[in-house]
Amino acid sequence: MMAKLLIVEDPRNFKNIVGRSRPIREVLGRVARIAPTDAIVLITGESGTGKELIAKAIHANSKRSGRMFVPVNCAAITDTLLESELFGHAKGAFTGAVNARKGLFEEADGGTFFFDEIAETSLAFQAKLLRAIQENEVRRVGENRPIQVNVRIIAATNQDLLTAIAEKRFRQDLYYRLNVARFQLPALRDRREDLPDLLSYFLDKYNRKMRTKARLDEGVLEALATYDFPGNIRELEHMIEQAVALVQDGVITSSDMLPATRQAEVRRGPNTGRTLAEVTDNAERQAIEMALREYAGNRPKVAEVLNISVTTLWRKMTRLGITYDGH
Repeated sequence: MMAKLLIVEDPRNFKNIVGRSRPIREVLGRVARIAPTDAIVLITGESGTGKELIAKAIHANSKRSGRMFVPVNCAAITDTLLESELFGHAKGAFTGAVNARKGLFEEADGGTFFFDEIAETSLAFQAKLLRAIQENEVRRVGENRPIQVNVRIIAATNQDLLTAIAEKRFRQDLYYRLNVARFQLPALRDRREDLPDLLSYFLDKYNRKMRTKARLDEGVLEALATYDFPGNIRELEHMIEQAVALVQDGVITSSDMLPATRQAEVRRGPNTGRTLAEVTDNAERQAIEMALREYAGNRPKVAEVLNISVTTLWRKMTRLGITYDGH
């Protein structure tokens, strides 16, 4: 069902997740169902869609929430260092290993381990990780003695793992072990109705951080309505942060937000050939029709969740040729 704006900042709930669109509500609904279990989770989606936020939400709503949440960016660490960091090492296992050391798996015992960019690891490391997951045990580098661990595994990637498997870059058996509970995060362009709320949220965040009172010009939302956001929510946040930092007169305009090379494209809509008015009308039509279906044609309720008056709703439906026949 349609819902009012969701901004929950309680770290034991859905911290910093903003939205009211169907795609994000479906994701959070699955989080609520999966989190209390110990199921392994695989989160996929484009860069910047909030995969780590969802991983943290799963941990925060689980029975492991009182223990550690350990995130590891697999793309930022070499295989050798990654193995030592995760599994630990014995004294003298390699040059510089002057003392035995626990790995992060041992440190996170009872908690949740988040492997970000799991597809960036080597096949050799993937084999060792698979064994650790299947056996619930690790072996420190330079030791043969197994150490029992109890951690929940969440993995994330922006790559197509089936393609990676076909190209012999990712182990099929590890994929099936990870793909127990799957979350596919929507791109920002697929949840555009959340854009006003995200803009407001990030503007407030950086105004407080920088002790400013910047506000958005009325044309900003209109200009962003057809922008692709290849970097998704992370890109939007960086755009707002930069605009707040550099704004001259306290009013952020579309030119402050968008790269100059995108200005002309935005006026026509990305790769569509449609005017901005056509794109906006289509977005409004979809939102209204979805709400009418959700609330069985109850116009006062539809107007309430869309934050417009019943009269404005009637005018928009008339202008856009929207009727409701119960389907």
